Amino acid sequence: MDFIRQSLIGPISEFLWSYVLVYLLIGAGLYFTFRTRFVQIRLFPLMVRQLLHSGHADGGISSFQAFCVGLSTRVGTGNIAGVGIALTLGGPGAIFWMWVVAALGMATAFVEATLAQVFKVPAEDGSFRGGPAFYIARGLGARRVGALFAAVLIVTFTLFNMVQANTVSDVLRGGHSVGAQWTALVLVVFAAPVLFGGVRRIARAMAYLAPAMAVVYIVLALAIVVMNLAEIPGVFSQILRSAFGLDPALAGTAGGLSAALLNGAKRGLFSNEAGMGSAPNAAATATTPHPARQGLIQSLGVFVDTMLVCTATALIIMVGGEEVYVPGQDSTLTGAALTQAAIASQFGTAATWLTTLLVTVFAYSSIVGSYSYAEVNLSLFHAGKVALTSFRLITLAAVGIGSVLALEVVWEFADVAMAVMTLINLVAIGLLGGWAFGLLRDFDRSRREGRDPVFSAKGNPDLPRPLDTEVW
Repeated sequence: MDFIRQSLIGPISEFLWSYVLVYLLIGAGLYFTFRTRFVQIRLFPLMVRQLLHSGHADGGISSFQAFCVGLSTRVGTGNIAGVGIALTLGGPGAIFWMWVVAALGMATAFVEATLAQVFKVPAEDGSFRGGPAFYIARGLGARRVGALFAAVLIVTFTLFNMVQANTVSDVLRGGHSVGAQWTALVLVVFAAPVLFGGVRRIARAMAYLAPAMAVVYIVLALAIVVMNLAEIPGVFSQILRSAFGLDPALAGTAGGLSAALLNGAKRGLFSNEAGMGSAPNAAATATTPHPARQGLIQSLGVFVDTMLVCTATALIIMVGGEEVYVPGQDSTLTGAALTQAAIASQFGTAATWLTTLLVTVFAYSSIVGSYSYAEVNLSLFHAGKVALTSFRLITLAAVGIGSVLALEVVWEFADVAMAVMTLINLVAIGLLGGWAFGLLRDFDRSRREGRDPVFSAKGNPDLPRPLDTEVW
């Protein structure tokens, strides 16, 4: 396994991330930002209001529930372990590039979520199904490519579930000397009932779990910031100087500006998923009067994930002292263990249990949220009960196996799968962007005229072509 990682997976990951994806992500974000007239800034207050007043969806999944399913996979171990890895390998400057990717990614997230809504299809249980596989097949007429994306997504999120389980195992082993096999057993036992309950049960579970844990974590970070208020200006100064290579001493172990950019973009995408094509699967399930409305709500998820939760983790680590983290130097701690040690440096070893709880809940919510994405894409292959049950068992097996594998192996396989998935999706939303821009014009015009935006596809002049749909 280690030979395959070093000779094949590692070089592929390095090529895709160093020479392709970083530039595509930033380029796509800039393009969508300008074409939507800075939707992430212009309509930010409306995003918050739309989320708070999303209400209840009779016979379906509400916008808020769909937001929380998306948030459950966004706010996961990437926010705790991923930020720690980014700081170790890319230095403080990696955090700045995480912010850049997220700020631009909010526009990308709007586009892909809006596309997921407009091309969604009704499901047998009264909810909806959709996402990149559906808008590639229906919007571009490329059914084989849509099927390819669905297959890649299923593999990717199976690997992501291994990452989540691996992070929990790492925290329990390092902080509490719990054997990996026991972690595997507990995670499988707790994940099974929700996985076998279907998308509706996942939506109900995540409606409370994901936002509650995010709030607890942010409050914890604010407490640490207040305790170290005098150091915070210096922390932000380090982040900015390192981001542009102005202080070589602040670079990560990989060294330099390129390391900061690469690791910030890679870990930022793993965390907020903007452009990856994952969150649109949750966005499509919502019952909403206008596709752009859900696009705005899902865009807000990127802000919450990176600007709030990831920044919270960075501040926790960077004020932890030299015994926890020194920029540019190798450390025995990385990933979630680094964040755990930073919190313990502020509140004592008793806080280790709180960190363990947060990591476990974040990982658990990501596991069940990721499974829901895979289930949506399985429906594209008309999977029957036997196939669905088999995949649920495979997901549980992946959780168990991920708990005992080495951290480097799990992350590198996940990085390659994530890169392939993102490439397909970015090309697709670039080609289909006109639909999202047209829907945004329709949404903006309704608001200017004082009407609550309600979308109708029939004879709509803002659409690139007539829409064949049984939903709108």
